[in-house]
Amino acid sequence: MSEHETQPTGERDQQAQDTHRKDGEDLTQQDAPQEDGAQVSTGVDAVPEAAIPELVIISGMSGAGRSTAAKCLEDLGWFVVDNLPPALIPTMVELGARSQGNVARIAVVVDVRGRRFFDNLRESLSDLDTRGVTRRIVFLESSDDALVRRFESVRRPHPLQGDGRIVDGIAAERELLRELRGDADLVIDTSSLNVHELRAKMDAQFAGDEEPELRATVMSFGFKYGLPVDADLVVDMRFLPNPHWVPELRPFTGLNEEVSAYVFNQPGAKEFIDRYSELLQLIAAGYRREGKRYVTIAVGCTGGKHRSVATSEKLAARLASQGVETVVVHRDMGRE
Repeated sequence: MSEHETQPTGERDQQAQDTHRKDGEDLTQQDAPQEDGAQVSTGVDAVPEAAIPELVIISGMSGAGRSTAAKCLEDLGWFVVDNLPPALIPTMVELGARSQGNVARIAVVVDVRGRRFFDNLRESLSDLDTRGVTRRIVFLESSDDALVRRFESVRRPHPLQGDGRIVDGIAAERELLRELRGDADLVIDTSSLNVHELRAKMDAQFAGDEEPELRATVMSFGFKYGLPVDADLVVDMRFLPNPHWVPELRPFTGLNEEVSAYVFNQPGAKEFIDRYSELLQLIAAGYRREGKRYVTIAVGCTGGKHRSVATSEKLAARLASQGVETVVVHRDMGRE
């Protein structure tokens, strides 16, 4: 028989009460700094106020555009978490607060997919308010007719319809979200909005005075290996002489200065860069107006080694000088 089992019942009860009191004291002091760094806080009280991230909670009717709204915030630089259980929202805010400013704005998508946890949302919101976290609720609304059409067009059931009809699931969801809709800071009715119009509304609310950035990927490729499937614009540089047929240039790539000089000393090469750069300025402005944030420009030649590589580098430099965040990728260079 163990030492614990031989103790009188009264002594064991007293020890249990003392242990319980100690546990309670530890919980109330859990945000205090620990010498060994082993204690992890579950709140943001110990974090300087300036470090607490801004929080947006995206919710609303299934099919009303939550994913589009979340993607818009992600494109604006927000850290987006989809379908996070509401009970974990304060923890997410704390992690952001401890990121040393790397996560300054957090967007959380909360919907009926996490309905087992939905009852915890109000408690989490109350906790955030107590801690002084700046938060907003965006609620995406839509008419029953519009939601039915959207679900039928994608041939998917409503997450709450069960064995019933789509309208039954919509009705159940409206009832479940009624209180949250009343607490929303921003309600957007998407019944008659397309994707671009919804993005424009989100931009108007969250982009501030800054024009949303356009990010470009300039990708060189070889036509003999196939077109890039993700290309938005395709440029064909095969109208220029191929350095492959110049023995002293053949071993090198378009990154080599001699190869680049050879390519852009050909008739029409420099004029092409100038005029296409001007065209890209018009296209970029239109993409921004339409809410498009990413564009892939595929620049091709026969093998993706010389002309396309040199041209991609030139175009990327022009785009960067125009304020477009640009990444260069040479898909097929070194493949031969």
